[in-house]
Amino acid sequence: MRTFGAVLAALTLALVGPAIATDEPAPEVKVFKRAGEAEVTAHVFRPRGGRRPAPAVLLFHGGGWVAGGADWVYPAARLFAAEGLVAISVDYRLAGERLTPLAALEDACDAFAWTRANAAELGVDPARVAAYGVSAGGQLATAAALGACADAESGPDLLMLWSPALDVAEDGWFRRLMQGADPSPYSPSLLVASRKPPPTAIVQGEKDALAPLADAQAFCERARAWSAACELFVYPNVGHLLTRNLVDQEDNYDPDPVARADGQARLKAFLRAQGYAGDTASDARP
Repeated sequence: MRTFGAVLAALTLALVGPAIATDEPAPEVKVFKRAGEAEVTAHVFRPRGGRRPAPAVLLFHGGGWVAGGADWVYPAARLFAAEGLVAISVDYRLAGERLTPLAALEDACDAFAWTRANAAELGVDPARVAAYGVSAGGQLATAAALGACADAESGPDLLMLWSPALDVAEDGWFRRLMQGADPSPYSPSLLVASRKPPPTAIVQGEKDALAPLADAQAFCERARAWSAACELFVYPNVGHLLTRNLVDQEDNYDPDPVARADGQARLKAFLRAQGYAGDTASDARP
């Protein structure tokens, strides 16, 4: 990833399809921590039927660390709940004048700890907690998986990444948001050199100008050096978030519907191969 400017709510369409219809059930919203006056929430979609306890997946939206909300990944949460997972979309704090991306990472780490601490109530298997990260959310999920949390063992057991920001150490936008702090300890591309990652699947546009293919390829090479599973699904002639608009990849998204559908299918197959899905119902409830 090289730069992030304004990011619009069109991300929702870019990730997993059209906006959620008004008659779709709402998730159960839980406050999992308080940070000063801020309440940080987890939006829980439970599977109907299937295994209990069930695997879980925590979802982290994109938005360049400065925009977005839990609802941006509701479509993906419903997709995973339909596969039998407890899907939890995390509404982490955004960077701004007083906060850096480290606040978001702290929230991500605390969300994993909260999920495992409340596994019985949530109906979750604490030994199978996956993460789904989009763009900037991919950096949060992957850094948490690679020991960047205060509790280095609190991260996810499996990673699913969509156009993830993996190399942020030299990224000008990320450095600006860090307000002088060294970004290197939070860059997945560097962290994977010293810690084995969990099984990982990455959906990636060949011509992504923000989170380049080369970063995903280098990450998987380092992961495989640990004998870790790292599956990279590359889609030709599309950019960030699988957009067909290669000129403006920051906010004017035109996601390729065929590539997007195939990416979803690949992630579902990955979940099944890793034992996280398969014995499930076909729909989800809040």
